[in-house]
Amino acid sequence: MIELLQSSPFAFIALSTILGMMMGSFLNVVIYRLPKMLEQEWAAQCAALRGEDTAEQPAFNLMVPRSACPACGHQIKPWENIPVISYLALRGRCAHCGTAISRRYPLIEALTGLLSGFVAWHFGFGLAALSALVFTWALIALTAIDMETQLLPDDITLPLLWLGLLFSLNSAHTDLPSAVIGACAGYLSLWGVYWLFKLATGKEGMGFGDFKLLAAIGAWLGWKMLPVVILLSSLVGAAVGIALIVFARHGRNIPIPFGPYLAGGGLIALFWGEAITRTYLNSF
Repeated sequence: MIELLQSSPFAFIALSTILGMMMGSFLNVVIYRLPKMLEQEWAAQCAALRGEDTAEQPAFNLMVPRSACPACGHQIKPWENIPVISYLALRGRCAHCGTAISRRYPLIEALTGLLSGFVAWHFGFGLAALSALVFTWALIALTAIDMETQLLPDDITLPLLWLGLLFSLNSAHTDLPSAVIGACAGYLSLWGVYWLFKLATGKEGMGFGDFKLLAAIGAWLGWKMLPVVILLSSLVGAAVGIALIVFARHGRNIPIPFGPYLAGGGLIALFWGEAITRTYLNSF
């Protein structure tokens, strides 16, 4: 099997795409359940600090209970959970009660599949592709969670940071010294911006999860890619923010999650960061 994947780029891309769609189905579970798990944990901690007794809650994690329709409680059958295909076959509705299924589910599955196939095509069979798949899947989950809840859970950002350092031991995308400096510089750069903004305005301009996410990106790609990531994420974030204020009447005081733009900048740097940097330096 490994020899086939090494010798046939098409087989590797196809397998990665299918695997990516399956992972997208799991990421949908993470995106939906992880914030709720954190909320339950925080509520229990607050109750404990107040000295209150908390009633035992039913098990709720990434494995149990089984996925079910939120409207009628119908448990999703295996053939109703085939990535993208089941959504199309069911015409986007619950097989039992006909309630519309969120389009987020097939979109995440399709996006994860397409990006996974692109990773396989871009890097070819090897450690670089494996690490890039893990990096991409984590960024997809963080983007969706931040967009919906404005949270960047430590349960994803911190393991992503440590995995980046571990993959850098074999120079998957950068060497270990660059990864360590990248992690430190990524965290401290946004930490510095946060405190400068807070001292100047008295307000918090971003969350600590953004620091950890950029630290993780620095651990995976090295410190040299951080300027590209920060520039791209800032430009896109500013453009989207201005558009929301002007065209969607988005209140200036309503926060806009920055994590998706950092993740987008990280993915662009993963694929084309070196080319962008060379083009920029050659232009001068």
